[in-house]
Amino acid sequence: MAFMTDRKRATGMGSAKEGTHHFWSMTVSAIALAILMPLFVFDFGPILGASYAEVQAHFASPYSAILTALTLIVGFTHFKMGAQTMIEDYVQGTARKLTIIAVILISYAAMATGLFALVRMAL
Repeated sequence: MAFMTDRKRATGMGSAKEGTHHFWSMTVSAIALAILMPLFVFDFGPILGASYAEVQAHFASPYSAILTALTLIVGFTHFKMGAQTMIEDYVQGTARKLTIIAVILISYAAMATGLFALVRMAL
């Protein structure tokens, strides 16, 4: 028979003092994406399938360029935070750290690639 207190059973499983910040970051980015994604789809949809010159002219306008940049930044940041939460829940040990690092690198690389392509088209 084990005589463990509730505190002893919970040791090592308690708060890391960052849950609220992470929750609010995910909530704010989700709300931002709920606004940005329809705007992006309605902005990008009509230009889909157009020639390179037309697409380049479309993204040269400040509205389209800023909207696309915001969508890329907020989208990949939201992805990074969500994937990190999922990995923390389901992966253990050293694999957890390596997987989180890989996901963070992939999300920043994809964000940088998208922004670089946008700048190349817009300028």
